[in-house]
Order: sequence, then structure tokens, then C-alpha cells
Amino acid sequence: MELKHINPGNMAKPRGYSHAISVKGNYKTIYIGGQNAIDGNENLIGKNNFKEQTEQVLINIEKILESIDAKFENIIKFNINILQGQNPQEGFQVFQQKWKDNDNFPAVTVLFVAGLGNPDWLVEIDAIAVISE
Repeated sequence: MELKHINPGNMAKPRGYSHAISVKGNYKTIYIGGQNAIDGNENLIGKNNFKEQTEQVLINIEKILESIDAKFENIIKFNINILQGQNPQEGFQVFQQKWKDNDNFPAVTVLFVAGLGNPDWLVEIDAIAVISE
């Protein structure tokens, strides 16, 4: 499998995301549905705390990836829905901690929304990952 992160030099340099990614070769695509801050015991983690909820969401995504022998580096696209009024910088800091020193960021779309599926949820993230067959 070959991933190519596309960030043309004649465009603004992305910080924390890639403009586009191409995937070539034998691979499997995994679509990860919107994850929220519910832990394995069905408890909401971080009520009224955007940073803690973002951490739990990424833990949930990581568990899904681990179940298919994948890592964060296999994610090529994140869609992030943030409840209006939250500071996205807090979530970005959590993302940077998880992503570590890898410079090949996924493509990212961030939306501010009026509400999510539960009034206590502050963030919901879905993702697309690719793994070799």
C-alpha cells in the first residue's frame, strides 16, 4: 500500500492536516462511525470538559484501530464535529499528543454544530482508515 500526502507548495502550508491523500495498492478501507466520549462501561467521560471528551473519543478510535491491527497513522481522513462554543485548540492539543512526531497528517474537516446526539456530548469524530490486505 502506498499513501501519498498531497500538500502543493503553491497552497497554504497545512498545520495538523493534509490537503489530500492518495492511496494506491492492495488495501482495505475502514469507515469508523462517529465516536463520542462514552467509555467501555457506558459512562460519559468529561462532562462539560471538551479536552477530556476529545481524549476519550480518540481512545475509542484507537481501540477500534487496535482491533484491526491498525494505528493512528492508518487514518487518512477525520471528520470532527464540535459543539458550538468549544475551543477547538484544546482538541487540537489532544490530537497532537496522540499523533506524536508523525508529519504525515490525515485530511481533516472540522465543523461547528448546534448539537449532537446527546446534549452532554461536546465532540463527535468519525474517521476513514486504510490498511494493507
